Amino acid sequence: MSLPQRVTLVEVGPRDGLQNESNTIDLSIKIQLISDLADAGLNVIEAGSFVNPKWVPQMADSDAVISGLQKKAGVRHAALTPNLKGFERALAAGADEVSMFAAASEDFSQKNINCSVNESLERFVPVISAASDAGLPVRGYVSCVLGCPYEGEVAREKVREVSTALLDMGCYEVALGDTIGTGTVGSMSRLLDCILADIPASQIAVHCHDTYGQALANILVALQHGITIIDSSVSGLGGCPYASGASGNVATEDVVYMLHGMGIDSGVDLKKLVIVGARVSRLLGRQSNSNAGRALLSENF
Repeated sequence: MSLPQRVTLVEVGPRDGLQNESNTIDLSIKIQLISDLADAGLNVIEAGSFVNPKWVPQMADSDAVISGLQKKAGVRHAALTPNLKGFERALAAGADEVSMFAAASEDFSQKNINCSVNESLERFVPVISAASDAGLPVRGYVSCVLGCPYEGEVAREKVREVSTALLDMGCYEVALGDTIGTGTVGSMSRLLDCILADIPASQIAVHCHDTYGQALANILVALQHGITIIDSSVSGLGGCPYASGASGNVATEDVVYMLHGMGIDSGVDLKKLVIVGARVSRLLGRQSNSNAGRALLSENF
């Protein structure tokens, strides 16, 4: 299979990464992180989440984060908006696009948002309608595409069904989330064969967690299937608050290092990105989860 010449990275660290931090992170740190990521060449950045602060307290200041950003030409700041109220807040704050999550697992949907998969899709209808009226693009996510912490294996046909439903409702793109990181080269390949039989690769992204160390391998499989949109998180920040034991997303630094080694353009300055990852890790009081980031720093590149 041929590989794409260019890939777009969707940086999810400021949202999917930071939302799992137990200690409150200062507003200025969040804004600086997003600005630094844009300076490094990331042009699609998840900047916040407009869910009920009771459930995700770290994202309670997303209004202030997004409204406080110095917008850069060509950079889109996205926000998670699970309902119409959340969408209205995101719109008022100045988000450039919004996203919403469905699940391929009924049990995960019930434990995550207290409703069935079909009920969750019905809730998205007014949000997508409002976004269309406002001229904001909507991105869809499907969680647990390669495994569920409650159900185990998830049927590929169910993932395809939910993905198709989101696109039919008006999402411009669907990100397939390996929420607990149990996917392998085999399971990812089989899933994409199933999905791409009905949906163009241009409308599919992958969102891989690295719990079992398989994220880069799974991303390579996606590239071989013609996928050109990859979610990643600076310094490998994040996890899933509803999936016990799920580690962070694949580190953006590791993905960029791999892409550059394959001659695939990402538009990202790896040196600047590694410095950003090191800085945010230091501020959070931890070591970077990026293998490439740690190695390059040790070389004083």
